[in-house]
Amino acid sequence: MEVFEILKDLLKKSPKKRIVFPEGNDVRVLTAASRLQADGLVEPILLGEADKVEALAKKAKLDLSGIRIVDYLHAPEFASMVEKFHERMAGGKHFQSMEEAHDAMLDPNFYGTMLVYTGEADGMVSGAAHSTAATVRPALFILKTKPGMHRVSGSFIMERGEEKYIFADCAISIDPTSDQLAEFAEQSVITAKAIGIEEPRVAFLSFSTHGSAKGAQVDKVAEAVKLFKSKNPDVIADGELQFDAAFVPEVAKIKAPDSAVAGKANIFIFPELQSGNIGYKIAQRLGGFTAVGPVLQGLAKPVNDLSRGCSADDVYKIGILTAAQSAIED
Repeated sequence: MEVFEILKDLLKKSPKKRIVFPEGNDVRVLTAASRLQADGLVEPILLGEADKVEALAKKAKLDLSGIRIVDYLHAPEFASMVEKFHERMAGGKHFQSMEEAHDAMLDPNFYGTMLVYTGEADGMVSGAAHSTAATVRPALFILKTKPGMHRVSGSFIMERGEEKYIFADCAISIDPTSDQLAEFAEQSVITAKAIGIEEPRVAFLSFSTHGSAKGAQVDKVAEAVKLFKSKNPDVIADGELQFDAAFVPEVAKIKAPDSAVAGKANIFIFPELQSGNIGYKIAQRLGGFTAVGPVLQGLAKPVNDLSRGCSADDVYKIGILTAAQSAIED
């Protein structure tokens, strides 16, 4: 079953989730919101001036009936939301004055994230017209990470026919430590189970397989494997592994014959961002895989980022994914 059919089935069995879209002035977002509302699986919330949002929808011949549009800059609760944000930032290094808090809340991503924090929304999707940093930064300030987690990672769901894999981290951490790689693997296992990968098998990738090469980069990955296994003894994991040893059974028999993961991995943890980002794009462009993401992992509540080159269908799918993440956490 395709990933999004699995997620839709999950949402059919859960209370309807409210997902806020801060970019209500983007026709791609409005198209996705209209479709989500029509499906009845997700309750979209749009931020923007109602008359402008409705005019854009009318021009695009979109039906926004029943969708809540929040003109947050003129909302009666704007001042109280500023106060709540200021309270949330107390004791930190940023937004310590009420003026700074007010200015931050003028940003739709900050306001949308506060809707998630206060429980008025269950998740947020942004990035059609904003950078990844503009989407992630408010989430890190306001929502922070889940208990036991210290960093956020960005995974991609890679799908081709019946094949499904998780690649991480491909979006956030430039040069993660061993501790962080182990944490990213934990987060990726949760994502894998959400999309129907019933037996996660984690490969920690390197240019070395079981000591075939030496160096600090290899040692970092080998240490990450030890840390992950000590905390997750019931999850099948191995490394360090070269990609061909992790993926190709014939190569695995030669390079790692005693590995429970080699040749059959379905979660791939890259040693640093550069290889992760390059790797998923090669699989997407040369391998014909659909890349869904980045799926932000490790946040206390779900927030997901879009590419600025996204389509309306991409927005729709990430809306479904974000709602499913919230349903899984209930």
